[in-house]
Amino acid sequence: MSESPHERLDAWIDRHFDEQVRFLQELVRVPTDTPPGDNAPHAERTAGLLAAMGYAAERHPVPADAVAQQGMVSITNLLVRRRFGPGGLTIALNAHGDVVPPGEGWTHDPYGGQVEGGRLYGRAAAVSKSDFATYTFALRALEALGLVGRGAVELHFTYDEEFGGELGPGWLLGHGLTKPDLLIAAGFSYQVVTAHNGCLQLEVTLHGLASHAAYPHTGVDALQAANRLLTALYEHNRVLRTRRSGVAGITHPYLNVGRIEGGSNTNVVPGKVVIKLDRRMIPEEDAAAVEAEVRGLIEAAVALSPGVRCEIRRLLLAHALKPLPGNAPLVAAIQRHGQAVFGEPIPESGTPLYTDVRLYGEHGVPAVIYGAGPRTVLESNAKRADEHVQLADLRRATQVVARTLFDLLAE
Repeated sequence: MSESPHERLDAWIDRHFDEQVRFLQELVRVPTDTPPGDNAPHAERTAGLLAAMGYAAERHPVPADAVAQQGMVSITNLLVRRRFGPGGLTIALNAHGDVVPPGEGWTHDPYGGQVEGGRLYGRAAAVSKSDFATYTFALRALEALGLVGRGAVELHFTYDEEFGGELGPGWLLGHGLTKPDLLIAAGFSYQVVTAHNGCLQLEVTLHGLASHAAYPHTGVDALQAANRLLTALYEHNRVLRTRRSGVAGITHPYLNVGRIEGGSNTNVVPGKVVIKLDRRMIPEEDAAAVEAEVRGLIEAAVALSPGVRCEIRRLLLAHALKPLPGNAPLVAAIQRHGQAVFGEPIPESGTPLYTDVRLYGEHGVPAVIYGAGPRTVLESNAKRADEHVQLADLRRATQVVARTLFDLLAE
């Protein structure tokens, strides 16, 4: 009995899996900590590895002034285009190389790419350098076997997800460098994710008047004003918990204060405090209304502290991802092949995270989030110590993506 196209794809990926693991190890060994965000060297290394496989990666460097304004050092986005024949769909596969710094508590070298116990360890091994490997080898399998004669696949490897994506996918899309028909973006769990939260980040600066602690009445304590503000912000979460989302995997909006800086010394009344906050928005919320609500809440709380002046600066506004008409074939194919390869149902869901996939949605590209990952994102220690990817999941996700590409391009 002759093998089916899907079985042939699976077998090719099995035969080349050791090479795929080595590719991922090389990607992990080049740091892309963001901040500082000096990510062009990783793009150069990736382009060199792709060239050795016969893929010419277009390099799209982002101008230094735009990168500096974003608080980063360097960005070069990569784009690989492979056309199989006239007509058909263009399907993009996007993964981001930038990642948060490793932090403390590692028992494996965060840049070592060590394989132990069926896992590959390293910062970004799971999110999302693993999907550089998933997508590259899914494309290689499809191309090596000559199974389709129409359509195209593009690899989009970008480097600005941690800071919002505007200089990653946003740069490629905004400059007309690509406009695919469909998108599969880097995943982090077995689910097919079709929606995610939005995110508003604000920096709030409270200006009081510093003075000697022996004469506190001569100053205006910005930290006391910050205390009142923090109480109001955290109390607001009671209200947010009542606003429920109808998207599976997403519960309600919430607000987090992630950073506080202030004061100059223990014997000085604090004259300035800076607070940075993160407000997650469910897909049903309107971003403009959310920002107006949060700003109003801040201004009302600060008004209770006479003599304190408040400045509010938006750091980020990332809209939620909502399912677009046209993503159904992607969802159906991934679910079908995910169940066949993994041996269990692959649910469609939303996620409380926010990603740069929203930028494709804003440009009218139907998208799903799917790639190598565990059953839940927390199992991989993504953004924590000892981040890792299960090699079995890497192999199977690659097979699912290759099968999916075949189905959509062979129609």
